[in-house]
Formats: sequence, C-alpha cells, structure tokens
Amino acid sequence: MVPSEIRALFAVADRPEVVSLAGGMPYVSALPLDRIGEMIGELVARNGAQVLQYASAQGDPVLREQICEVMELEGIRANPDDVVVTVGAQQALDLVTKIFVDPGDVVLAEAPSYVGALGTFAAYQAEVVHVPLDDGGLIPAALRETLERLRRDGRRVKFLYTVPTFQNPAGVTLTAPRRAQILEICAEYDVLVLEDNPYGLLGFDGEPMRALRAYDSERVIYLGSFSKTIASGLRVGWALAPHSVRAKLVLAAESAVLCHANLSQLAVREYLATQPWREQIKDFRVMYRERRDAMLDALETLMPKGCTWTRPSGGFFVWLTVPEGLDTKAMAPRAIAERVAYVPGTGFYSNGDGRRHMRLSYCYPEPHRIREGVRRLAGVVEEEIRLRDTFGGVRRDDRAPGGVDTPGPGLV
Repeated sequence: MVPSEIRALFAVADRPEVVSLAGGMPYVSALPLDRIGEMIGELVARNGAQVLQYASAQGDPVLREQICEVMELEGIRANPDDVVVTVGAQQALDLVTKIFVDPGDVVLAEAPSYVGALGTFAAYQAEVVHVPLDDGGLIPAALRETLERLRRDGRRVKFLYTVPTFQNPAGVTLTAPRRAQILEICAEYDVLVLEDNPYGLLGFDGEPMRALRAYDSERVIYLGSFSKTIASGLRVGWALAPHSVRAKLVLAAESAVLCHANLSQLAVREYLATQPWREQIKDFRVMYRERRDAMLDALETLMPKGCTWTRPSGGFFVWLTVPEGLDTKAMAPRAIAERVAYVPGTGFYSNGDGRRHMRLSYCYPEPHRIREGVRRLAGVVEEEIRLRDTFGGVRRDDRAPGGVDTPGPGLV
C-alpha cells in the first residue's frame, strides 16, 4: 500500500475559489434534508435500543428485502438470504478480493478502471491485467484474446472486475449484445464476474439496463450501493453473491468489522419505507443530466482542437483525451494554479498508462461552475499545447513508473 502522488492536490482543490471537476461526490443537498433529519430523529427516539445496538454481520433482514426490491429495477431476482450489507460497495469489493485473491493471482479489469478497485487489488498483491474498452464498453474480442493468452501462459484468472453501466471513470456503458458476449466468454474460460454497479439507476434516457447479474446468478457477484442514490455519508452498500460465496462474505465481514453500523442501516431502511425514493432518483437524473449537458456544451465550445471526450448517458463522469505529447499528470499542478481540478488518467491504470487522459466529474458543481471550470481547463490545455509546440512533447520513455492511487473522496 502506497500513498497517492496526487492526493495532496485535492487539499487545495477543496478551496472555494477552485472549481473541482475531480471528485465523484453526489449532490446530497438535493435531498429533502429536513424530512430526513426528522426521520432519523424519530427513528432513534422510537427505537433507540435497537438502533444503537450491535447488529448482524450479514445486515438487517428488512433492509436486505428492500435491497432486493431495488435490484428488481435492473432485472435482478434475488433472495434476501444471499445479500450481505457492507460499508459501502468499497468494503464489499475488499471482502470479495480477500476471499478469492492470493498474492500473484491475476485479476482482469477494464482499461481504464475504478481507482478504488485498483487500490484494493494492489493491497492484496494481485496482478491486474487490463482489458481495453471503447464507447460500447468492454471489448469482447479483447477479453477473449487476453484470457487465451493467460491460459497459454498457465495463469488462472480469479475474476473479471467491471463497472458495466456509466463506467467510472470513462462514463461509457456496456451494450446489451456485449453483455451477453462477455458472460459467454467468462463461462467458456470459467471466470467469475465481479459487477460493480453504483450508477445503474442514474441513466438519463429510458429505463435502467439489465444488470449482468440478471443474466447469470451463479457466475456474477453483484456490488451495489446507496452512496449515489441516497447519500454517500451513510456508507451503506451490499454484495449479492451465490449462496456458497455469501457465507464466506459474512465470515469475512465479521472478522473485519464484527458488524456494520446499525444506525446507518436502519436509517436507509426507514428512508426506503417512508420516503418517495423512486421520485428522488428521478430528480437526481434530471439534475445530473442538466450538469452533463453543461459540461458537454462547454467542452464542445471551449476545448482546443485535438481533444476528444466520451458522451455519457448517465452517471457522473466524462473521460477527456488531450492531444499527443501532453501529460495530464504533469499538468495537474498547473491546473490547480488556474483554480480548476481534475483527476489525471494515470490513477485509473495499474501500469502507469493514461497520461493523455483525465476524468472530469459533473455531479457536484452547479452548471455555471462547470462551464467556468471547463473554461479554465481549456486555457491550461491551450498553454500546454503551446509549450509542446515550442519545446516538444513528452516522449514515452520519459514517463515515470506508474502506481496505484489509493481511493479517497477526491477519486471515487
């Protein structure tokens, strides 16, 4: 486990004069905070002896039933007995990795991939092998080629980690035909699938896509979270796993935390039972779509020629590619000096790649702040292009060795 090389930048990024397009923090101010405050107060006053007591390591039974109802929106039919409540989806990710991975084992992950997952895999000394994605998500042919190469080398893959819907950091979504292909390939090579899906209900067009777990209940472990659809500060997530794996998850959770915070679990349970949470999710979708549009419009208008970016249909993130010869990691301090923050692309690769990329988040700033942030960022990129044209660009041999940035509020 190593400290992040870019974490120090985010202490500066928190200053009010800096427009942060970095952190994937949900806009919790859009929640009915007064009603939620009253709800939690009444919950403690009415059931304090239960709320403030130890709980089961598997999670509150009623909450697990409610989680199954939430997953039905993405086509998942599940038994509450196979749900394990966790401290956010991040802990579920850690527990699954603890159960399956020994030092030196191979884990497949998208390129780019969620930085929190890469930090977990590094902590358990897994060897991460990246599989490329494009605008349609993970590329099936590349997955097959990678698995075949690893099989020839005598390497066994423990699992494929994927964020198939509104991916973090790229914002792309795995198409329906590819979902079937990915599962067929993993079945052929006997590979477990770890589906991380915190953004699945936050699409801007139409109904939620069917989750991978909806197609295969035996090979897919599904990770969910209320961090994006209710509040990240509650730290309530879950894992849905085949029954034999579920038992191991409960044992691992007991050894890690004994039990999870009952107050947070029962607050979520009460919210789902008493508040119009489906309508709240619709409100989030409208709000995030407006902010996505503000970012895409600003990029189209202000970014210099040679820059490209993804166009997400949901979630929190845009993945920006700068012209050849620019290095977004080296450029980050200069951007902070111009009062705008982003996450350099190197944090989303295990091997030091990603220097021409950056992740931009539109979920937290107001639309006018997003436009101002993109304006400042465009000025930084233009200056970098002028420096490149004057002094030459960064050669591939000049790149510093890559590392994995540990997860934190600035990188989620």
